Amino acid sequence: MVTAGDFRNGVTFEMDGKVYSIIEFQHVKPGKGAAFVRTKIRDVINGSVTEKTFSPTEKFPTAFIERKDMEYSYEDGGLYYFMDPETYDMVPVDAANLGDNFKFVKENMVCKILSYKGNVFGVEPPTFVNLAIAKTDPGFAGNTATNATKPAVLETGAEIKVPLFIEEGEVIQIDTRTGEYLSRA
Repeated sequence: MVTAGDFRNGVTFEMDGKVYSIIEFQHVKPGKGAAFVRTKIRDVINGSVTEKTFSPTEKFPTAFIERKDMEYSYEDGGLYYFMDPETYDMVPVDAANLGDNFKFVKENMVCKILSYKGNVFGVEPPTFVNLAIAKTDPGFAGNTATNATKPAVLETGAEIKVPLFIEEGEVIQIDTRTGEYLSRA
């Protein structure tokens, strides 16, 4: 059990049959009246964020989110299959549970599968990935007075902006959190 007085960023707890994670918290002790805890919480299953105040003595059961490394294998009919490296079991994940940054994942990459009581609700791709440029326009010499960029299609089909000097076939490093080019790999 966790009390509202013990809330910290990242703490997960159950409330009203749902699982929440603390994004921000603030312990408030007004001059008059009782102290309270002002929070911003995220429903970890559907991602909605709400603000709520609690009495510091309120108690909630702690929710344990399992984060397991699994290897992405293949996609079949809207289901994405991940292999457990210890048991070699294939775990299907619905496309609705994948984030926008999953477009940077290719087969055989290791991702973190997030689950609660055996129900998978999210997939975290690696923070940095190396991908090849499948298609881009040639760069033009002399256009480097500013940080000019051009569109490029990656081997996974995702489209990002890259500097003018990047050519087709080059392998580059990408930050999957922002979808930005970082460097040549």
